[in-house]
Amino acid sequence: MLDVRRIIACAAILAALFVGCAKRPALTGVATPAPTGAAAAQTVAAGEAQASPPAAPVAAAPEAARPAPKDFVAIDALKPIYFDFDRYEIRPGDRRILDANAQWLKEHGNQLVLIEGHCDERGTNEYNLGLGDRRARATMNYLVSQGVQAGRISTVSYGEERPVCTEHNESCWQKNRRAQFLVKEQ
Repeated sequence: MLDVRRIIACAAILAALFVGCAKRPALTGVATPAPTGAAAAQTVAAGEAQASPPAAPVAAAPEAARPAPKDFVAIDALKPIYFDFDRYEIRPGDRRILDANAQWLKEHGNQLVLIEGHCDERGTNEYNLGLGDRRARATMNYLVSQGVQAGRISTVSYGEERPVCTEHNESCWQKNRRAQFLVKEQ
């Protein structure tokens, strides 16, 4: 009888170790934007299957010079772009939107821009923070390649925490997989 209890106890302990929790809390805060998103990228679980190689980081303004996200506002001139499921590559149709955004930013050199990376609700908090960061950085890198100064751009990942649509279907999730732009005068 004692051996059966030991086997059951060992099995319960092993099951608890291997199963764990399906949704772990985020390891980093996103209260302030990260210029290259390195902190959020480090939260991605080890062994994550990545859809494609990470975008090359671009040097950004020193951390002390970054304004808080609450200081930024959305404007109609800068349109959001959207991403495919589990991807952070800029889609061809969204390049036209980014080209127009880059043109506006070059014409308004006194504006700082904050790029927010967002995800749909699927995936863990950690994974979505990392994916949102990669989306924001890919967007930033595209704008820099179009002539926008990297020092004017900050990025932040909110993962799945700020959805624009809360239904549980593909058309809603598609609206949440986005990079959004906010500005602040220098």
